[in-house]
Amino acid sequence: MDKDVGQKRAVQYLYPPIDPFDQRMLDVGDGHTVYMEQCGNPQGRPVIVLHGGPGGGCSPAMRRYFDPQVYRVILFDQRGCGRSRPHASVNNNTTWDLVADIERIRNLLGVESLVVFGGSWGATLALIYALSHPDRVSQLVLRGVFLMTQSELDWFYGGGAGMFWPEPWSRFSDPIPAEERHDMIAAYHRRLFSGDLQTETKFARAWSSWENALASVYSSGQGGEAPGEYARAFARLENHYFTNAGFLESDGWILQNIDRIAQIPGVIVQGRYDMICPPARAWNLARVWPGADLRMIRNAGHALSEPGISAELVRVMDQIAETQV
Repeated sequence: MDKDVGQKRAVQYLYPPIDPFDQRMLDVGDGHTVYMEQCGNPQGRPVIVLHGGPGGGCSPAMRRYFDPQVYRVILFDQRGCGRSRPHASVNNNTTWDLVADIERIRNLLGVESLVVFGGSWGATLALIYALSHPDRVSQLVLRGVFLMTQSELDWFYGGGAGMFWPEPWSRFSDPIPAEERHDMIAAYHRRLFSGDLQTETKFARAWSSWENALASVYSSGQGGEAPGEYARAFARLENHYFTNAGFLESDGWILQNIDRIAQIPGVIVQGRYDMICPPARAWNLARVWPGADLRMIRNAGHALSEPGISAELVRVMDQIAETQV
């Protein structure tokens, strides 16, 4: 099935488009301002949506997984991407800065606890926020689990996924000299932070295209060419975070500390054929997290827009809504 057809099918599961009732730029310090919006029911159950990347930014489509009569939906563009400024900046931009930003938003809005909804890197950040502030999280809803481990980076940037997708892997790796291909993250880092805008944009588009090409099970392997400004923020932020191992204390930090959220219920929606974040990670997480409910989606890849994933996420949020007192 063509990717566009799959995305059109996914739309049928979503709630109708809704407009924000609150949009603002927040000064979070360190020279950063962060875009934040709220939509849905101002008196509803608070759910915060964490986008992927790092560097992906939030979009209007992300509002549509939630019943607007039930949920108070909070979205924000993480530091350096989307409408947040400075654009594509990695200064004072770490996982722990993002965790602090979530706390700032929660305190600003006067919210006691949150349902935290995140996919891919957003799932990583959701877990890290919950591990850091377990008393502020009522429920986790995760999609396409990424645990920020070296083995996951090796899979995607070391040729593992390229064994299944040799054509897009070639487009990603060929611009790098052969003697540098043993460490693609480092090779791209040198170019994404070269100081030359043309070079940075060229390699940012190649970096972004590699990931986009593998996002959907319906993909033909063509990642397209993202707008230069978007690609530059997406690629620079991802590379910055991956170069620094997510700024975590140790490889495997999330699973090592999972007991902190043993009491928090969570649902994991995972595509069976996710080539970016392989299902083994979701499985490993569910095995050690007592509160987890793993839902493996057949005929689905990584993308939020996959029909089976969209349908299941809406179903999950409706089920959570039914339990609201």
